[in-house]
Amino acid sequence: MSYKFDDLTLDRLFRRARTRNGWTDRAVTEQQLLELYDVMKFGPTSANCCPARFVWVQSSDGKKKLSSHALPGNAAKILAAPVTVIIGYDLDFSEHMPKLFPARGKELQGYFADPTVAQPTAFRNSTLQGAYLIIAARALGLDCGPMSGFNNDAVDADFFAGTRVKSNFICSIGYGSDENLFPRNPRLTFEEAGRFA
Repeated sequence: MSYKFDDLTLDRLFRRARTRNGWTDRAVTEQQLLELYDVMKFGPTSANCCPARFVWVQSSDGKKKLSSHALPGNAAKILAAPVTVIIGYDLDFSEHMPKLFPARGKELQGYFADPTVAQPTAFRNSTLQGAYLIIAARALGLDCGPMSGFNNDAVDADFFAGTRVKSNFICSIGYGSDENLFPRNPRLTFEEAGRFA
């Protein structure tokens, strides 16, 4: 695992990859989404806690429901995309620790069950898992359009009712078009964003 990716791969994952606002008519299959999950699930989380939960919204009814809770510009993107995934976080993720960390599962289950630990851990690590999803999708030849700009409480009521799962962010997935593609915005330099200590 000590090799460096070539420029083509780094361009695909980061340097030339873009957040998509428009989509082609090319479908994304359930098999592709299963493959996507099977790649992204290996990204690291705290004590392998894996708190992210995913709803893959691809039906017309699902898209209509989800888009009704989004800002108008985001609603149009949801309706146009082949699939939009809701990345949520399960506040009861500790229940799975005996499976996910067999060596210390019971101990970690008790630790992560504390609400003051569970909420920040679940939110932080589901955000990481959402980022892994974006990178994995790009690695598999798909494009992404991650978004905030929706009513989390309404999404939770419609898609996570009866659970302790809360929505974090959403991400449309498909084959992007150049429609409404903005010029790439600048990024901070190394010196502007960080320092050595």
